[in-house]
Amino acid sequence: MTVSRRTFLQQSLTAVAGSNVLLRGGFASSCSPASSTQRLDAVGLQLYTVRDEMQKSVEATLARVAQIGYKEVEFAGFFGRSAQQIADALKANGLRSPASHVPIDPATWERTLADARTIGNEYVVMPYVPEPMRSDDNFRRLADAMNTRAAEANKAGLKFAYHNHDFEFKPMADGKRIYDMLLESTDPKLVLMEMDLYWINFAGVDPLPYWRKYPGRFQLVHVKDMAADKKMADAGSGTLPWARYFHERALGGVKHFFVERDDAASTGDAFASIARSFNYLKRLEF
Repeated sequence: MTVSRRTFLQQSLTAVAGSNVLLRGGFASSCSPASSTQRLDAVGLQLYTVRDEMQKSVEATLARVAQIGYKEVEFAGFFGRSAQQIADALKANGLRSPASHVPIDPATWERTLADARTIGNEYVVMPYVPEPMRSDDNFRRLADAMNTRAAEANKAGLKFAYHNHDFEFKPMADGKRIYDMLLESTDPKLVLMEMDLYWINFAGVDPLPYWRKYPGRFQLVHVKDMAADKKMADAGSGTLPWARYFHERALGGVKHFFVERDDAASTGDAFASIARSFNYLKRLEF
Protein backbone atom coordinates (compact mmCIF):
# COMPACT_ATOMS: atom_id res chain seq x y z
CA MET A 1 0.00 0.00 0.00
CA THR A 2 1.04 3.58 -0.51
CA VAL A 3 2.71 5.15 2.50
CA SER A 4 1.31 8.46 3.76
CA ARG A 5 2.60 10.66 6.55
CA ARG A 6 -0.85 10.61 8.18
CA THR A 7 -0.83 6.80 8.43
CA PHE A 8 2.89 6.73 9.19
CA LEU A 9 2.67 8.74 12.41
CA GLN A 10 -0.92 8.42 13.67
CA GLN A 11 -0.15 5.55 16.02
CA SER A 12 3.18 6.82 17.29
CA LEU A 13 1.93 10.34 17.97
CA THR A 14 -1.04 9.01 19.89
CA ALA A 15 1.46 7.25 22.12
CA VAL A 16 3.51 10.43 22.51
CA ALA A 17 0.47 12.54 23.43
CA GLY A 18 -0.35 10.13 26.17
CA SER A 19 3.24 9.95 27.41
CA ASN A 20 5.45 12.29 28.53
CA VAL A 21 36.88 18.31 1.03
CA LEU A 22 33.23 19.61 0.37
CA LEU A 23 30.52 19.59 2.87
CA ARG A 24 28.03 16.82 2.27
CA GLY A 25 25.06 18.63 0.87
CA GLY A 26 27.23 21.74 0.70
CA PHE A 27 28.37 24.06 -2.01
CA ALA A 28 31.01 24.30 -4.67
CA SER A 29 32.46 27.44 -6.16
CA SER A 30 31.45 28.02 -9.76
CA CYS A 31 33.89 28.90 -12.52
CA SER A 32 37.19 30.42 -11.34
CA PRO A 33 38.46 30.43 -7.73
CA ALA A 34 38.05 34.22 -7.75
CA SER A 35 34.32 33.91 -8.44
CA SER A 36 31.96 34.26 -5.48
CA THR A 37 29.15 32.58 -7.39
CA GLN A 38 28.18 29.21 -5.98
CA ARG A 39 26.15 26.17 -6.97
CA LEU A 40 24.81 23.26 -4.98
CA ASP A 41 27.37 20.51 -4.71
CA ALA A 42 24.93 17.75 -3.75
CA VAL A 43 21.20 17.75 -4.45
CA GLY A 44 19.09 15.42 -2.35
CA LEU A 45 15.66 13.84 -2.80
CA GLN A 46 12.95 13.13 -0.25
CA LEU A 47 11.83 9.67 -1.36
CA TYR A 48 8.21 10.36 -0.39
CA THR A 49 8.16 12.02 -3.82
CA VAL A 50 8.55 8.60 -5.49
CA ARG A 51 6.75 6.53 -2.87
CA ASP A 52 4.66 4.59 -5.40
CA GLU A 53 7.84 3.47 -7.14
CA MET A 54 9.46 2.67 -3.79
CA GLN A 55 6.50 0.42 -3.04
CA LYS A 56 7.22 -1.52 -6.25
CA SER A 57 10.99 -1.78 -5.72
CA VAL A 58 13.22 0.11 -3.34
CA GLU A 59 16.34 -1.05 -5.13
CA ALA A 60 15.18 -0.12 -8.65
CA THR A 61 13.93 3.25 -7.45
CA LEU A 62 17.24 4.12 -5.79
CA ALA A 63 19.05 3.12 -8.96
CA ARG A 64 16.88 5.49 -11.05
CA VAL A 65 17.35 8.31 -8.55
CA ALA A 66 21.12 7.87 -8.68
CA GLN A 67 21.10 7.75 -12.50
CA ILE A 68 19.38 11.15 -12.57
CA GLY A 69 22.30 12.52 -10.56
CA TYR A 70 21.06 12.75 -6.99
CA LYS A 71 23.73 12.12 -4.37
CA GLU A 72 21.60 12.17 -1.22
CA VAL A 73 18.22 10.73 -0.29
CA GLU A 74 15.91 11.13 2.67
CA PHE A 75 13.69 8.19 3.52
CA ALA A 76 10.01 8.19 4.49
CA GLY A 77 9.54 4.53 5.31
CA PHE A 78 11.62 1.48 4.34
CA PHE A 79 8.94 -0.55 2.53
CA GLY A 80 9.64 -3.85 4.23
CA ARG A 81 13.42 -3.65 3.92
CA SER A 82 15.71 -4.02 6.89
CA ALA A 83 18.08 -1.22 7.80
CA GLN A 84 21.00 -3.32 6.53
CA GLN A 85 19.24 -3.94 3.21
CA ILE A 86 18.69 -0.19 2.87
CA ALA A 87 22.34 0.49 3.66
CA ASP A 88 23.43 -2.08 1.07
CA ALA A 89 21.15 -0.57 -1.61
CA LEU A 90 22.52 2.90 -0.92
CA LYS A 91 26.10 1.68 -1.22
CA ALA A 92 25.36 -0.18 -4.44
CA ASN A 93 24.10 3.03 -6.03
CA GLY A 94 26.67 5.47 -4.66
CA LEU A 95 24.08 7.25 -2.53
CA ARG A 96 24.13 8.50 1.04
CA SER A 97 21.20 9.20 3.32
CA PRO A 98 21.77 12.07 5.74
CA ALA A 99 18.24 11.84 7.16
CA SER A 100 15.09 9.77 7.49
CA HIS A 101 11.54 10.70 8.41
CA VAL A 102 10.63 8.46 11.34
CA PRO A 103 7.86 7.90 13.91
CA ILE A 104 8.77 9.07 17.41
CA ASP A 105 6.90 6.38 19.34
CA PRO A 106 8.78 5.83 22.65
CA ALA A 107 8.08 2.10 22.39
CA THR A 108 10.12 1.75 19.20
CA TRP A 109 12.48 4.72 19.51
CA GLU A 110 15.57 2.73 20.48
CA ARG A 111 15.15 0.50 17.41
CA THR A 112 14.48 3.55 15.22
CA LEU A 113 17.75 5.12 16.32
CA ALA A 114 19.67 1.89 15.79
CA ASP A 115 18.25 1.57 12.27
CA ALA A 116 19.18 5.18 11.50
CA ARG A 117 22.79 4.52 12.50
CA THR A 118 22.90 1.38 10.35
CA ILE A 119 21.62 3.31 7.34
CA GLY A 120 24.15 6.07 7.91
CA ASN A 121 21.73 8.83 8.86
CA GLU A 122 22.95 11.90 10.67
CA TYR A 123 19.42 13.19 11.38
CA VAL A 124 16.11 11.63 12.38
CA VAL A 125 13.15 13.80 11.44
CA MET A 126 9.62 13.92 12.78
CA PRO A 127 7.51 14.55 9.65
CA TYR A 128 3.91 15.30 10.57
CA VAL A 129 1.25 15.96 13.21
CA PRO A 130 -2.16 14.43 12.33
CA GLU A 131 -5.01 16.93 12.31
CA PRO A 132 -6.94 15.43 15.27
CA MET A 133 -3.90 16.09 17.47
CA ARG A 134 -3.45 19.77 16.58
CA SER A 135 -4.56 21.37 19.83
CA ASP A 136 -2.59 23.90 21.85
CA ASP A 137 -2.15 21.43 24.70
CA ASN A 138 -0.94 18.69 22.39
CA PHE A 139 1.57 20.99 20.73
CA ARG A 140 2.98 21.90 24.14
CA ARG A 141 3.22 18.20 24.99
CA LEU A 142 4.87 17.67 21.65
CA ALA A 143 7.55 20.24 22.47
CA ASP A 144 8.35 18.32 25.67
CA ALA A 145 8.41 15.02 23.77
CA MET A 146 10.72 16.50 21.14
CA ASN A 147 13.18 17.56 23.83
CA THR A 148 13.15 14.04 25.26
CA ARG A 149 13.49 12.24 21.92
CA ALA A 150 16.19 14.68 20.80
CA ALA A 151 18.25 14.10 23.94
CA GLU A 152 18.02 10.36 23.36
CA ALA A 153 18.98 10.78 19.71
CA ASN A 154 21.95 12.90 20.73
CA LYS A 155 23.19 10.20 23.08
CA ALA A 156 22.98 7.79 20.14
CA GLY A 157 25.11 10.11 18.01
CA LEU A 158 22.21 11.48 15.94
CA LYS A 159 20.48 14.83 15.50
CA PHE A 160 16.73 15.37 15.77
CA ALA A 161 14.64 17.67 13.58
CA TYR A 162 10.99 18.56 13.01
CA HIS A 163 9.52 19.01 9.52
CA ASN A 164 6.82 21.67 9.08
CA HIS A 165 3.73 22.02 6.93
CA ASP A 166 1.59 25.18 6.86
CA PHE A 167 -0.52 24.66 9.99
CA GLU A 168 2.40 25.41 12.33
CA PHE A 169 2.20 29.06 11.30
CA LYS A 170 -1.31 29.48 12.65
CA PRO A 171 -1.72 31.25 16.00
CA MET A 172 -2.40 29.52 19.27
CA ALA A 173 -4.95 30.89 21.72
CA ASP A 174 -2.34 33.26 23.17
CA GLY A 175 -1.60 34.67 19.70
CA LYS A 176 1.81 33.00 19.36
CA ARG A 177 2.43 30.93 16.26
CA ILE A 178 2.71 27.19 16.88
CA TYR A 179 6.07 27.17 15.08
CA ASP A 180 7.40 29.94 17.32
CA MET A 181 6.27 28.09 20.43
CA LEU A 182 8.02 24.92 19.25
CA LEU A 183 11.24 26.82 18.58
CA GLU A 184 11.12 28.63 21.92
CA SER A 185 10.13 25.57 23.96
CA THR A 186 12.74 23.17 22.64
CA ASP A 187 16.46 23.02 23.35
CA PRO A 188 18.26 24.83 20.50
CA LYS A 189 21.29 22.59 21.00
CA LEU A 190 19.21 19.45 20.45
CA VAL A 191 16.09 20.20 18.40
CA LEU A 192 16.55 21.34 14.81
CA MET A 193 13.95 22.26 12.20
CA GLU A 194 13.75 20.83 8.71
CA MET A 195 12.11 23.78 6.97
CA ASP A 196 9.80 22.98 4.08
CA LEU A 197 10.19 26.09 1.95
CA TYR A 198 6.99 25.43 0.01
CA TRP A 199 4.76 25.06 3.06
CA ILE A 200 6.08 28.10 4.90
CA ASN A 201 5.43 30.18 1.78
CA PHE A 202 2.01 28.55 1.40
CA ALA A 203 1.27 29.93 4.87
CA GLY A 204 2.33 33.39 3.68
CA VAL A 205 5.46 33.55 5.83
CA ASP A 206 9.00 34.57 4.80
CA PRO A 207 11.53 31.96 5.99
CA LEU A 208 14.52 34.28 6.24
CA PRO A 209 13.51 36.09 9.45
CA TYR A 210 13.39 32.68 11.13
CA TRP A 211 16.89 31.90 9.89
CA ARG A 212 18.12 35.20 11.34
CA LYS A 213 16.37 34.78 14.68
CA TYR A 214 17.29 31.12 15.19
CA PRO A 215 20.68 30.71 13.46
CA GLY A 216 21.92 27.20 12.92
CA ARG A 217 18.63 25.44 13.58
CA PHE A 218 17.66 24.87 9.94
CA GLN A 219 20.28 22.43 8.68
CA LEU A 220 17.80 20.63 6.40
CA VAL A 221 15.36 22.14 3.91
CA HIS A 222 12.76 20.77 1.51
CA VAL A 223 12.76 22.22 -1.99
CA LYS A 224 9.52 22.23 -3.94
CA ASP A 225 8.25 25.16 -5.93
CA MET A 226 4.93 26.98 -5.83
CA ALA A 227 2.91 27.77 -8.94
CA ALA A 228 1.00 31.05 -9.25
CA ASP A 229 -2.14 29.27 -7.99
CA LYS A 230 -0.15 27.98 -4.96
CA LYS A 231 -0.11 24.40 -6.20
CA MET A 232 3.10 22.38 -5.96
CA ALA A 233 5.51 22.59 -8.89
CA ASP A 234 8.93 21.30 -9.92
CA ALA A 235 11.83 23.40 -8.65
CA GLY A 236 12.48 26.30 -11.00
CA SER A 237 9.04 26.26 -12.63
CA GLY A 238 7.26 28.29 -9.97
CA THR A 239 7.48 31.51 -8.01
CA LEU A 240 9.82 30.84 -5.09
CA PRO A 241 13.15 32.75 -5.03
CA TRP A 242 15.58 29.86 -4.75
CA ALA A 243 18.72 31.88 -5.49
CA ARG A 244 17.79 34.31 -2.70
CA TYR A 245 17.22 31.50 -0.22
CA PHE A 246 20.38 29.61 -1.07
CA HIS A 247 22.47 32.77 -1.04
CA GLU A 248 21.34 33.34 2.57
CA ARG A 249 21.81 29.71 3.62
CA ALA A 250 24.41 30.55 6.26
CA LEU A 251 21.77 32.40 8.26
CA GLY A 252 19.99 29.17 9.06
CA GLY A 253 22.98 26.87 8.84
CA VAL A 254 21.49 24.99 5.88
CA LYS A 255 23.54 21.95 4.85
CA HIS A 256 21.18 19.61 3.00
CA PHE A 257 18.63 20.31 0.27
CA PHE A 258 15.98 17.68 -0.44
CA VAL A 259 13.75 18.01 -3.49
CA GLU A 260 10.21 17.00 -2.60
CA ARG A 261 6.95 17.12 -4.52
CA ASP A 262 4.10 15.31 -2.80
CA ASP A 263 2.03 15.08 -5.99
CA ALA A 264 4.82 14.19 -8.44
CA ALA A 265 2.91 11.10 -9.58
CA SER A 266 0.08 13.35 -10.79
CA THR A 267 2.42 14.74 -13.47
CA GLY A 268 2.32 11.35 -15.18
CA ASP A 269 5.98 10.53 -14.52
CA ALA A 270 7.46 11.09 -11.07
CA PHE A 271 10.97 10.35 -12.30
CA ALA A 272 10.67 13.01 -15.01
CA SER A 273 9.47 15.45 -12.35
CA ILE A 274 12.44 14.86 -10.07
CA ALA A 275 14.80 15.06 -13.06
CA ARG A 276 13.46 18.52 -13.94
CA SER A 277 14.01 19.72 -10.39
CA PHE A 278 17.49 18.22 -10.26
CA ASN A 279 18.57 19.78 -13.56
CA TYR A 280 17.35 23.21 -12.47
CA LEU A 281 19.07 23.07 -9.10
CA LYS A 282 22.39 21.83 -10.48
CA ARG A 283 22.49 24.77 -12.92
CA LEU A 284 21.32 27.40 -10.46
CA GLU A 285 23.92 29.99 -9.49
CA PHE A 286 23.53 32.15 -6.41
